[in-house]
Amino acid sequence: MQRSLISLAVMALIGVSAGLTSPMVAAAPATKAAQVTTQLPTNAVPTHYAVSLVPDAANSTFSASVTIALEIKQATNTLTLNAADLRFSAAAISAGPGKPAVAASDIGVDNDKQTATFKFAQPLAKGSYQLKLDYTGVIGTQAAGLFSLDYQNGGAKKRALYTQFENSEARRVIPSWDEPNYKATFALEATVPAGQMAVSNMPVASTSKLADGRELVRFATSPKMSTYLLFFGLGEFERASAVESGVELGVVTQKGSLGQAQFALDSSVAVLKEYNDYFGVKYPLPKLDNIAAPGRSQFFGAMENWGAIFTFEYAMLLDPRVATQSDKETSFLVAAHEMAHQWFGDLVTMNWWDDLWLNEGFASWMESRTTTRLHPEWKWELKAVGTREQAMERDALATTHPVVQHIATVEQASQAFDSITYQKGESVIRMLENYVGDEAWRAGVRSYIAKHAYGNTRSDDLWVEVEKAARKPVTAIAHDFTLQPGVPLIRVSEAVCKNGKTTIALTQGEFSKDQENKKPLSWRVPVIAQTIGGTTVRTVVNGGKASMTLPGCGAVLVNAGQSGYYRTLYAPKAFAALAGSFAGMSTIDQLGLLSDTWSLGMAGLMPASGFMDLANTAPVDAAPQVWQKIAGVLASLHASYEGKPEQRAALDKFARARLAPVLARIGWTAAKDEAAPVANLRETLVSALGMVGDEGVVAEARRRYAASATDAAAMPAALRRPILAVIAANADAAAWDQLHAAAQEEKSTMIKSELYDLLGTAKDKALAQRALELALTDEGGATTGASIIGRVSGQHPDLAFDFALAHREQVEKKIDATSRSRYFPGLGGRSADPAMIDKLRAYAKEHLPADAQGDTKTAIASIQYRVKVRTTRLPEIDAWLAKHG
Repeated sequence: MQRSLISLAVMALIGVSAGLTSPMVAAAPATKAAQVTTQLPTNAVPTHYAVSLVPDAANSTFSASVTIALEIKQATNTLTLNAADLRFSAAAISAGPGKPAVAASDIGVDNDKQTATFKFAQPLAKGSYQLKLDYTGVIGTQAAGLFSLDYQNGGAKKRALYTQFENSEARRVIPSWDEPNYKATFALEATVPAGQMAVSNMPVASTSKLADGRELVRFATSPKMSTYLLFFGLGEFERASAVESGVELGVVTQKGSLGQAQFALDSSVAVLKEYNDYFGVKYPLPKLDNIAAPGRSQFFGAMENWGAIFTFEYAMLLDPRVATQSDKETSFLVAAHEMAHQWFGDLVTMNWWDDLWLNEGFASWMESRTTTRLHPEWKWELKAVGTREQAMERDALATTHPVVQHIATVEQASQAFDSITYQKGESVIRMLENYVGDEAWRAGVRSYIAKHAYGNTRSDDLWVEVEKAARKPVTAIAHDFTLQPGVPLIRVSEAVCKNGKTTIALTQGEFSKDQENKKPLSWRVPVIAQTIGGTTVRTVVNGGKASMTLPGCGAVLVNAGQSGYYRTLYAPKAFAALAGSFAGMSTIDQLGLLSDTWSLGMAGLMPASGFMDLANTAPVDAAPQVWQKIAGVLASLHASYEGKPEQRAALDKFARARLAPVLARIGWTAAKDEAAPVANLRETLVSALGMVGDEGVVAEARRRYAASATDAAAMPAALRRPILAVIAANADAAAWDQLHAAAQEEKSTMIKSELYDLLGTAKDKALAQRALELALTDEGGATTGASIIGRVSGQHPDLAFDFALAHREQVEKKIDATSRSRYFPGLGGRSADPAMIDKLRAYAKEHLPADAQGDTKTAIASIQYRVKVRTTRLPEIDAWLAKHG
């Protein structure tokens, strides 16, 4: 599953060789084999589901029946399955086809536990049975279970149906053992309106006309898989396909949008070829579709249903009127991520949600690896630092959790889809691959996939295979980084150079943003270091201390190449030498130094002004990614000066002085054959300079926006989004009304949603209030309102939270079920007002069960840290700005 996406440019603004052989370290003891986690009785297991579905889209209901082949493991007179919002009309069990069926004597539904229990008058002996259930359910308007999405096509209102079952929503459509370890095969048939296209995991096996004009569509039986991977879609669709290695790859869109999916289809072909080779196990299904859908979710952007990936249009389609380079990258990344899941997650599935990272961390790592390989022109390897930063920002708070965490409830499973699972998981994998070598790593992965195909695993199953292939003690390091939380801190001593060699001492501590006196945990930390321009040397800091001797004399760089998951804190003279060598460092190491300096400075472990020194001396022609990082930090500082106009003015003056020459260098108009990172930088700079009040940029954005009414070239696709961001953020009532009118008139559902989002980004509080009131309506579509409120919280978090809470019942209807415990803390968590802490605690106490308060606690910790930074760190920035004019 791809988490809910925003453009890479916006993310940048709101953010966030040969050597010595690594020494051996003692392997950690293997974890004891645990029993399979389940919330259901273990007296029976399913082997096959035959589902017959009759959706009534117009009335938002469906009727269905399912015949479940199951094995009863111990004599019982009750069977308990997962079920939610289903009404049962009949239930009967038989010992097989043609055998007499026995009706259930009682059907009990537990809404809180989301279960249905079927009782029988006589005990059922051990053996094989078929349980047939008839029932009805509801079609929702948010992305959970079976849901509808309404959209405009050619001026006509249309409705399409889709399913979203991860993590625990299949039970809203099929009474089932809705847990990942209960794998079974599925045979799905659906009665649908003639002329509409039905899509599922497998190809259509047959279609027959019914007497009433409808059609009965039967799909081929699926392989053995978990319930959360089943998919069904229905609507006025069209499909294009291509064949690679005997597999039919398809893209499915609403009618008229198929051309916008060509890049996604081409990407799928290239990625499948790459993955077939990498995993050593061919993709096992006959087809793989990617289905584009209008709307959005606050929880996810795409879902890896086996053979039928679901992706919201904004994360897949490239409309030539609006698509940017970052959109193209997103489309590829999402395809690469979800296709990686076809092996890591679908073919081999985690036993239980404790090991969710085996799905998400690996898919994130594979998407990055594959993007780097297949699109080297994008320089995607440099994104590794930003990925690591996202994880560390969360991981350095007291409310963090291990990568492998105990999950007890559905709500906890929903909250596990976070930056620790995704970004830390990806970063740890990158570090371990670098430690053992990419060939040994791939050999281990291939062995793991082949050994556990169609089964379920825990993390140690992977470590066993990698360790066999690598002949290195991977498990010990992997356990340190996945079974305990937190961020290692490597302190680097002053360097001593003698006889052409440099010696440094390393000490391992722990980086924490909100626990100053915390006793550090212990990690075995793989470290790579070099003198600038010299040969890299490797070691493992084990037991808290290590020393390294490096060839050559000069400034010493630790975590060279930035593959390690740790922060690096240099002694003052060592940092000064490194800062003086900044221009001679590789781009990825420049990014690493900038990131560590910023975070360590904000945490009080080094001068907060250290980042400003680096930003002040960065050359105008530094790599685009370096300037994106600098722009992102300056934009976040701008936000931190809320309520301090004089200090903000000084910061903004510096930001304009540094960023404007960079924009002037690359210009507003793209050069022929311009590098992709430059296009992304332009988007970032226009947005950032607009934010810090650069009069030239704001004036040019307004000029181009006004001219675009008669001259399409004034606002080309590559500039449209940043120009509109400047217009919307600085809007007065007239400009806001103009944007609102454009949103109302827009025919494309994808562009319409984006325009409505922009209405929530106004700095003006009165306009923000208008956006909030608009969000309660369905004017922009049933899935747009929650997004608008979220955008308002970017500028006005307290206003957005108070408004959403005052209209809680209305707002909750606009959020999918898996997002509800996270949505309100997400709004308030952006605040810097200490009063918000009590509001969040009160909200959680009244509206959330104890097992669903993880995001609330993290939001509170973020506010507390933000207040601390503004109180204790910004004065250092003020002093630096005063000193440097």
